[in-house]
Amino acid sequence: MPRVHKRFFTQLLVASGLLICGAGAISQQTVGPVVVTQAVAEQFALLRNDPRVQTALAAIEANEPETLAEQVRLTEIPAPPFQEQRRAQYYLQQMQRRGLPDAYIDTEGNVIGIRRGIGDGPLFVIAAHLDTVFPLDTDVSVEIRDGRYYAPGISDDGRGLTAVLTLIDALNASGINTVGDIMFVGNVGEEGPGDLRGVKALFRDFPQIDGFVSIDGSGVTRITNGGTGSRRFAVEFTGPGGHSFSAFGLVSATHALGRAIANIGDLQVPDQPRTTFTVGTVSGGTSVNSIAQDAMFELDLRSNDAAELAKLEAKVREVVQLAVDEENARWNSDGGTAKGQITVNFRLIGDRPTGTTSPDHSLVQVAALAFDAVGSPAQGLQTSSTDSNMPMSIGIPAITIGGGGSGGGAHSTEEWFDPTNAHLGPQLAFLLTLGLVGVQGVSAPQL
Repeated sequence: MPRVHKRFFTQLLVASGLLICGAGAISQQTVGPVVVTQAVAEQFALLRNDPRVQTALAAIEANEPETLAEQVRLTEIPAPPFQEQRRAQYYLQQMQRRGLPDAYIDTEGNVIGIRRGIGDGPLFVIAAHLDTVFPLDTDVSVEIRDGRYYAPGISDDGRGLTAVLTLIDALNASGINTVGDIMFVGNVGEEGPGDLRGVKALFRDFPQIDGFVSIDGSGVTRITNGGTGSRRFAVEFTGPGGHSFSAFGLVSATHALGRAIANIGDLQVPDQPRTTFTVGTVSGGTSVNSIAQDAMFELDLRSNDAAELAKLEAKVREVVQLAVDEENARWNSDGGTAKGQITVNFRLIGDRPTGTTSPDHSLVQVAALAFDAVGSPAQGLQTSSTDSNMPMSIGIPAITIGGGGSGGGAHSTEEWFDPTNAHLGPQLAFLLTLGLVGVQGVSAPQL
């Protein structure tokens, strides 16, 4: 980085609101919920005041109508979990049209494009997820009512996907060379049964990634630096089965299931760290006049703490086995097995790890500065279940942010997006990306 005259540098910091005097020295400051160090503040002030950056930020705002139009086009391509291929092909074309000719779709279905820096810098990933929660036959046509855009997936993650494309456009138009490499990703498998399969594959294939940001949904208010972990099971009960009248006295898979659900419902979990459970679906049996041979429920266990999640799982396994033992004892009072036994199997159907990126990390600090720079200071740090769970869990700094505007009705057919000030999302992503990878001749990478 070129040398900067001390007086000029101080003027930049004062103009950016980053100078804190203490015994005549530059120190640190609190920006929103984050304490920012002198070194990070200095570098961010330099890139923020670069004329090319200012021009790019203005262009992002001016081009928001086209960004919104692209958001509509993406939203109207269905992309249920494991059926993201059509949207992925379109997204690949958009990356290639934006100057990433080597962009490709990997073996998991992720769309990946890389913009190279000048070398010797970090590898930074900025991503949004391709999939939605909605079945393939859902009507995803966008309807405008009273200034809001309504469609399933319009915010989650139609906005995030579009913000990534707008970021590519802005970087290309700016003429800025970055120090580090930027990997743009439209990933599969963020929602429900997808179980983060896209980002799991990404970090399997690119262990050299230095930092990760996902853009998920709308808004410019939150920094998600914690990952809520979850363990999901299909809990399967099996017994002999038989006729409800002539075989009365046999053990029942559905009776064992009922006992197990009642036991789970009586469990106590801590408020902090937040820990939850729910039985989401129930199925089984053959007919109303049959003793059930098979029954199953799907179970969701969550916690912001890995140890608490493990404790909850162990307790659930214990009380479910107790329910099975009670059902077997009820109909086999002599302890024998002449009438058959109920058995239970826990089949893992989802495993999202917990994780945290420290508020002290430079990635979080740069994010706080970027929020402040676009005029929407971060309102707090939060923990949620996002694609960032995966890198956090293996020690790679990661956060999740919103893509601008505002929204509501997520995961419903009445999901909506309000484009008021939506340009702030891509502006935030632009400043955050440059802060992390560095600008040639201007600022050093902060990853």
